[in-house]
Amino acid sequence: MTYSRSVLTALTLLWVLPAGHSVPNAHAWSLDQIPAGNAMAVLETGSESAPGGLPDGGVDRAEAGDIRAAWYVAPTDRYRHGILGDAIEASGLTIRTADGAEITMRLPETEVFEDRTPRLIDLDRDGRMEVVTIRASLQAGASVTIYSLRGGVLRQLASTPFIGIPNRWLNIAGIADFAGLGTRQIAYVETPHIGGTLVFYAYLDGELRRLASLRGFSNHAIGAREMGLSATADLDGDGLPDLLLPTDSRRTLMVVGFQKRTLSEQASIDLPAPLETDIATRDTPRGLSFVFGLADGRFYQLTPP
Repeated sequence: MTYSRSVLTALTLLWVLPAGHSVPNAHAWSLDQIPAGNAMAVLETGSESAPGGLPDGGVDRAEAGDIRAAWYVAPTDRYRHGILGDAIEASGLTIRTADGAEITMRLPETEVFEDRTPRLIDLDRDGRMEVVTIRASLQAGASVTIYSLRGGVLRQLASTPFIGIPNRWLNIAGIADFAGLGTRQIAYVETPHIGGTLVFYAYLDGELRRLASLRGFSNHAIGAREMGLSATADLDGDGLPDLLLPTDSRRTLMVVGFQKRTLSEQASIDLPAPLETDIATRDTPRGLSFVFGLADGRFYQLTPP
């Protein structure tokens, strides 16, 4: 897909609110403790196991497009980082096409997929699906890498740079048109366990281009299986999706989004204990709410104003 000058120019206008700014507290938000059973009914959505895949891996599916399913295969212990709870990672990626064919690609011996379930999404809205993965180098740490079906072969299209140090990881927080570019951007937290940085990348003209970043976030706990400690929704009513995710202590939830091409922290909600579970969304009579569990064993429902 070829992008207009206005879209490409918009990339140069994205900037971050300077350090030292104030973040409005979300006093109008409602944080209510709920019974564990009610919360688990929302959080335990179930996951389809991947054939020949990781013990805790899943399958992502799409209802349209050239790729209809994707999952990781060929478990290996060659990395031994264990950031997701064990030393077993994937060395291959399998897709199922719209006509039912299964195609597999394998990484070189120096790399693994340090991830549980790949993400199927049409990033550039050209009608073809991209597969968004977390690929790690045994010598240089993790990256976000995109694959797609080209000429009947699963090919790597683009990748962010590896972090640069072994055993350094990143966790994807959301994929949506956060910046209002007409395409979808990938948001992830780099090194969520050691001073995490929230980074936004756009996939444009076959490249991943860094848009903006903010420091001080963590959407994962070391050794945990849960990778979904974030949620995407339009939380300020401007028509653009925002991110709800924890700060690096995981004791505060922050609303982050773009306003007039500016990435900023828009609201903060303090929690009684660190966030421990994925964040699930559900519709209530009061509107969209978020359900999650904390490290003290209690569960909460958070409702925007």
